[in-house]
Parts: sequence; C-alpha cells; structure tokens
Amino acid sequence: MFAYHRVLVLNSSYEAINICTARRAVVMLLTDKADAVEHNGEVIRSSSLTIHLPEVIRLRKFIKLPYRPIPFCRKNILLRDGYKCQYCGKHYSPDKLTLDHVIPVSRNGRDSWNNVVTACKKCNHRKGNFLLGEIDMHLLNPPKKPTLPTYLHLVRLMGERREEWRKYLFFDEVQAQVE
Repeated sequence: MFAYHRVLVLNSSYEAINICTARRAVVMLLTDKADAVEHNGEVIRSSSLTIHLPEVIRLRKFIKLPYRPIPFCRKNILLRDGYKCQYCGKHYSPDKLTLDHVIPVSRNGRDSWNNVVTACKKCNHRKGNFLLGEIDMHLLNPPKKPTLPTYLHLVRLMGERREEWRKYLFFDEVQAQVE
C-alpha cells in the first residue's frame, strides 16, 4: 500500500502543484521542507519514529511556477466538467457527450471556457439554438476557465477524486454552487 500511495503537494499558498509518492512526501516532512495538511489515519512506524501517512502536504517555501495556460480543447472541457452533462447531470463516456455553446454561435456565442459545456446528445438536441432563458433548461455549473494551472493535469494523473484532496482542487466549491 505504501509503495503505491500518492500524495498531493501544495505550494505554501495552498495551490496544488504536484503529486508525489508517499516516500517522497515523508522525506520532505522529515527534512522540514513540508508540513502535513491531511492524513487518512494510516501510520508508518520505525524503531524510533511514528508518522501519519500523509494525503496532502504543504511546502514551507513558495515555489514560483512558470505560467502555462490550459489549452481550450474538447478533452480539457470534458475533464473540467467531469464527463457529466451540465444540463441533466448524468455521467457519460466521452463518445456519448457533445460540446454545447451556452450562447449559440449563431447568436454571436464564442468558443471559450466561459461559453462551452459538456452535454449529452439528448440535452444538446433539446437546447438547440435557444438561450437558456428561452426554454426551461438550467446549467448545473456555470462554465469557467479552470483556476488552478495544474488542475487538469492532476485529474488526468489520478483518475479519481480522493476525498482528502477535494477542497484543494476546488471540487467542494463546484459542489456548493450546485446545491
């Protein structure tokens, strides 16, 4: 279990910047380069030390990362929306989802993070060329450009949403908007 355990690494500003192995995380904790923020209750023991296995660590010094914009493409929109139709809320495989312009292109809608969402074929057909205010349809989450530069990269690497990581990857913020 320890050998395959992954740990979310936060910058000193609490921004997610990487995923590392549990071994690397423990080394950073023992060398005072990082502090444990979250753990799952598992314990690592040696003859002279007992330490909680970290889920999330925070670096003590700020690391300046180069800015890399997240490319606007179908794959990244599917990742942002969690492979879920933003109208009916059902999860689908990528081949069953389409991209929908909230403001249709025929009405001067643009290809942008703030105007494109994932939609199942049925909902996309139902919405058609209408604005949301013209028909009885609502978005689960308003579309927006991902705020964390590493968000999509982290989701790709993990392929799952670990509960201890949710608040650092803004999943809880998105859930609060839905409720």
